[in-house]
Amino acid sequence: MSDANPILSVKGITKRFPGVLALDKVYFSLAKGEVHALVGENGAGKSTLMKVLLGIYRQDEGEMILKGERYSPGSPADALKCGVSMIHQEISLVPEMTISENIWIGRGKQFSRHGFIDFGLMRDKTIEILEMMKVTLDPDAEVAHLSIAAMQLVEIARAISYNSDIIIMDEPTSALTSDEVEALYAIIRDMTLKGKSIVFISHKLDEVYRICDRVTVLRDGTFVSTDPISELTRGELINRMVGRELKVMYPKADVKIGEPVLEVKGLTRKGFFENVSFTVHKGELLGFSGLMGAGRTEIMQSIFGIDPFDAGQVFLKGKELKIGNTRDAIGNKIAMVTEDRLRRGIIANLPVKYNITLAFLKGIAKMGFLSKRKENESSKRMIERLKIKAPSAESEVSLLSGGNQQKVILGKWLLNDPQVFILDEPTRGIDVGAKSEIYRLIGEMAAQGKAIIIVSSELPEIIGVCDRILVVRGGRIVGEHARKDFSQEAIMKDAFGTK
Repeated sequence: MSDANPILSVKGITKRFPGVLALDKVYFSLAKGEVHALVGENGAGKSTLMKVLLGIYRQDEGEMILKGERYSPGSPADALKCGVSMIHQEISLVPEMTISENIWIGRGKQFSRHGFIDFGLMRDKTIEILEMMKVTLDPDAEVAHLSIAAMQLVEIARAISYNSDIIIMDEPTSALTSDEVEALYAIIRDMTLKGKSIVFISHKLDEVYRICDRVTVLRDGTFVSTDPISELTRGELINRMVGRELKVMYPKADVKIGEPVLEVKGLTRKGFFENVSFTVHKGELLGFSGLMGAGRTEIMQSIFGIDPFDAGQVFLKGKELKIGNTRDAIGNKIAMVTEDRLRRGIIANLPVKYNITLAFLKGIAKMGFLSKRKENESSKRMIERLKIKAPSAESEVSLLSGGNQQKVILGKWLLNDPQVFILDEPTRGIDVGAKSEIYRLIGEMAAQGKAIIIVSSELPEIIGVCDRILVVRGGRIVGEHARKDFSQEAIMKDAFGTK
């Protein structure tokens, strides 16, 4: 991919925050019709650089050149006018509005007829974009009722609707099925043939190697390298990202599996899953695999009391539990890291320490009053144990990288010392270095005798870390695989229902 006349040049960009040098003389360039990967660990500076490109932040030093002219947007609206749009990793849709309204939000004037918005015309244009994406969604459906995967597709549709020259894609496939990912790849290829340029941020190296032309690596806010993707091995790329060699991508703890801890019998929630039964043992890592929408998350949410189940029983060490809400689950030493980090994992505008101690208020209270000393000690202990990178315990958790936010959520539950740990997509949107750390933490929990359930859409991950894998299809458990017999092909056959 020639870069003699780049459409975008970033030269020596530096960005400082109080006590933090987020970007230090970073360089980046983007050619017309190119898919350029931007990779690095969480906290490497990728998001900060993109926020500078979008006009959310103003750089302290350096300059940007867009289409041969100095580029300095004052807001995302300025960036859009200059032809730069973004698909955000974290969902930024309005739940109470329809798919169509979310896609065209703020642009109703283009559908105006005699001073009124022609919603029929807006709907037709929405259908046109969804059909191009090969997506079957009702444009009149409220976003609040959509799955995370469907919301991600709406985010993609909205970015495409701007017809921008440059589209930044931040983990665009994190919640998509394999078919949806293939459809997105086809859209990307079509856009680049039309001269559009893509900045592709992803922690999934398989897709970086498949879809990207070049790759730029950032580490600790500094520029490391830019190379044609064909000239780097995966090992070399990982070394540049983390600054060290990761010899074992999926460290598997050697733990003796003990007696049953959690038993689920005949669990049913009409319309979501039916007659689900399984057991997870002390020290065991039990994986749940299957396609998006198979019912994996719904099963876990019912066990944790988020959604009620209609029939069945849940036992903890032989004692039947009555779980009517999450408080009941937490009181019985069950913890859950949900797949939706922003909406159900953290309280974004609260400090790190409050997020960590949120589920442990009884442990830091005395006679009904919170102890600031205990609160500070407890949060500090988890920050140090999990190596959470934050300016301070007082920093808003929203300012942390995705990997560090996930560690905050893990710390919140570890304070409660749970017996059962449910981890739903625990490494979604997290870099390879942070993934390795989280796998290590999971191994430590197993060694301590925790019973652990891992729900994951990444087969290499679930095969790499689990002792046993159950496959869910159509709300039912349709396959069970022991570690000695793990086969990606066999698991996929169960998931798709093929022989």
